[in-house]
Amino acid sequence: MASLGGDFTRDPYPVYAWLRAQGPVHHVRLPEGTVVWLVLGYDEVRAALADTRLSKEWRHASPAQRVQTVTSGVSMLRANAPRHTRLRALVTRAFTARRVSSLAPRIQQVTTDLLEAMRAAPEGRADLVEALSFPLPMTVICELLGVPFLERDAFRAWSDLLVVGAATPRTRDALADMTRYLAGLVETKRARPGDDLLSDLIALGEEDGDRLSEQELLGMAQVLLIAGYETTANLISNGVLALLTYPGQLAALRADPSLIDAAVEEMLRYEGPLEVATFRFTVDPVEIAGTRIPGGGEIVLPVISDAGRDPARFDRPGDFDITRDARGHVAFGHGSHFCLGASLARQEVRTAVRALLETFPTLELDAHPAALAWRPGTMPRGPRSLPVRWH
Repeated sequence: MASLGGDFTRDPYPVYAWLRAQGPVHHVRLPEGTVVWLVLGYDEVRAALADTRLSKEWRHASPAQRVQTVTSGVSMLRANAPRHTRLRALVTRAFTARRVSSLAPRIQQVTTDLLEAMRAAPEGRADLVEALSFPLPMTVICELLGVPFLERDAFRAWSDLLVVGAATPRTRDALADMTRYLAGLVETKRARPGDDLLSDLIALGEEDGDRLSEQELLGMAQVLLIAGYETTANLISNGVLALLTYPGQLAALRADPSLIDAAVEEMLRYEGPLEVATFRFTVDPVEIAGTRIPGGGEIVLPVISDAGRDPARFDRPGDFDITRDARGHVAFGHGSHFCLGASLARQEVRTAVRALLETFPTLELDAHPAALAWRPGTMPRGPRSLPVRWH
């Protein structure tokens, strides 16, 4: 069994590439101590993400792994068909394409306000994570779900602990605090519905009787809130970092803003917001790419970030190139668990990056890329801070 450590958090790609060269499946211990079966390579990861033999339900985890769960309620992330199919269909009825599209003016306004505040920073310096990457998606998802503004900082603190993945007293306390808060919020919305997604989720099923249970509401609210800002916040930071470390690509985007859609797809491929997918569990023994993995709740972990760097799928995968066709990446997953909020995340990133470059034509990094501290754990992929400057 291999162990992943050292500079792995800052730059995991060489380790993944070395492992992939040995074969697509490896039994490893992650930096936080969890023992998993890594799946590497584009074809293998894509297949594993859609493999119905692997369970998303924690009840199938082995006893040794079961104690490490740090989520509550019942959500799409932790359900198989037919429950997953039902939950996703119910949420899709409220989280419509029209609703996402209608958010465009508000996303633009929030972005403009944040960049104006950033421009007033002393000495032309700021941390982009605090100035834009975090507050933009947090504001949007909280307004979408109807979460009071004053509670957002507390929610971010809880989420930062929970997404690391390892169960500790602090993460359990954060989970308990978040669950109590969301339960209270659900009761408030039930008594006084508003024009928000959470109120709509509570009201679902009044006509056909298929309603979300209390545990399903709590699980759904937690997942939508955390995923609704974590993914986008990391993607904004990662994307801007890539642009600022590849000046030729930055110049190309400035010269031709119509490249923004292709640039966002390349950001997702090159340095996506999630390093790995959520846990899958073996119910019965399963063979993946020629390796037999025992049943009984072994964790199978598809490495999304390595799929985007597989030279068998993408030419020059280690180069950031916004003119390439990066479509087909699996940064938002694949199969029935494909990210429900992918279109919202893309819309926010397009707006944020375009406005940032227009507002700050001389934007540059204010630290060496190798000096940046990256978020711990193997789930979220993004820098803790991103110092930038302009003149």
